[in-house]
Amino acid sequence: MPTLITPRLICTPLIEEDWPFFLALQQDPQVMRYVCDHRPESSIRDAFTSRLPAWSPGSEHWLCLVVRERDRQTPLGVTGYIHREADCGEVGFLFAPQAQGKGYGLESLHAVCRYAFTEGGIRRLTAAVTAGNVASKRLLEKTGFIQEGELRDAFWLGGRWQNDWLFGLLRREYGESR
Repeated sequence: MPTLITPRLICTPLIEEDWPFFLALQQDPQVMRYVCDHRPESSIRDAFTSRLPAWSPGSEHWLCLVVRERDRQTPLGVTGYIHREADCGEVGFLFAPQAQGKGYGLESLHAVCRYAFTEGGIRRLTAAVTAGNVASKRLLEKTGFIQEGELRDAFWLGGRWQNDWLFGLLRREYGESR
């Protein structure tokens, strides 16, 4: 299971001891505003448990990495990706409110992309962001992702149908943008 290290961060695979932090992220209305409606703890626990098994490129479950400050080991968020096809994956990330806007998302997403393209056998990464989530859109664009489209009425959130912005990044584009 990979550990990704950047100048300020260490991203380590999710373990059982990360449950309180994972739960707090998933229950924070500010963090989940564009992700999903309130869920019972049992549903959050199922999502957590599904990310615990050993992961290697090609696994059918998410590579879920806890993003921490290297110096203090403070958990800041989670990031990772999942193989959707043999050479295509989808990235995702969630950060605690106090960690947002400080470049941690960008630094960790670069590490995930670099790993996916060099070690994971990925040719293309995608991301779906709820329309209106400008912070996540900007993060993806700064990483090199290109908005490729918008799915109308993609899912139900907050009592109404929401659109999804769709992003893509090819291995060759990532190399060019670095």
